Amino acid sequence: MPLVRQPDDAYRRFMPKTPAELERKVDQLDNDVHEIYSMLTAVTEHQLAHDARFDSIDGRLDGHNTRLDSIGEKLDTVITMLGGEPRG
Repeated sequence: MPLVRQPDDAYRRFMPKTPAELERKVDQLDNDVHEIYSMLTAVTEHQLAHDARFDSIDGRLDGHNTRLDSIGEKLDTVITMLGGEPRG
């Protein structure tokens, strides 16, 4: 098995043949890289916005849990006053 792979026809077809074609290809690839970075920046911004929203939701859920715990304690008190056995 050879250590160096020979270029196939598909590679030769897309390989620039003149300095002008090579320059155009380099510019195209440079533009592609910049576009990818722009897309990644947009994705990161959306992720940060979602993280902030999730933090807000977590805070609200913590408040609901505190309120439900308080209601549960009051319910246990009422059940005890009525002569029953609290479940919690």
